[in-house]
Amino acid sequence: MINLIAGALHPSSGKIHYAGEDITDLAPNERFHRGLVRTFQIPHEFAHLSVLENLMLVAPHQAGEQMWSNWFSPGRVRIDEDEVRRRAWATLGFLELTHIAHERAGRISGGQKKLLELGRTMMTDAQLVLLDEPAAGVNRTLLRKLESQIEYLNRERNYTFLLIEHDMEMIERLCDPVVCMTEGSVLIEADFKTVRSDPHVLEAYLGETKDAAQ
Repeated sequence: MINLIAGALHPSSGKIHYAGEDITDLAPNERFHRGLVRTFQIPHEFAHLSVLENLMLVAPHQAGEQMWSNWFSPGRVRIDEDEVRRRAWATLGFLELTHIAHERAGRISGGQKKLLELGRTMMTDAQLVLLDEPAAGVNRTLLRKLESQIEYLNRERNYTFLLIEHDMEMIERLCDPVVCMTEGSVLIEADFKTVRSDPHVLEAYLGETKDAAQ
């Protein structure tokens, strides 16, 4: 589903609407520039770049992206890059990753890579962030930190998160409403406790019968 929303896959039928606009035929980069960004279950860092560089390259609308700007407006490019670097350092501070800023991203731990994925969304003009199993492979200490930062970004920066996750504690803490899907269709949409105890959910995901759930 995330691949469809983000534009990595094209639907065989139906339409995808975002912020009142039909984005079904928009390329992934066009969706990105509309504030729709994603993370990956298996982090997609640039392994040979530093953690700091991984953040800096994500920021959109950089003057240096235009080849002629580097020739004819080097001052503007330098100012732009300094501002992006400042934002990247601020993001590292928020994520408590400044101590690994110059480490190659491919060498940091799996949990740190998940934090870096979240940090890259912070370097964009994000409005909707699609989180693909952020808890996968993350130890409990880093996971609690990740949850707190997601809560902060939702509360203070007005990010909307769509989170796909199997960690029930994380879903209980962060998600309202909770949508349970099976075979491509919505089974139920409600608060966490209602979904967790629904007999149809128990039957679909845990193999329990409706009678047993009662």
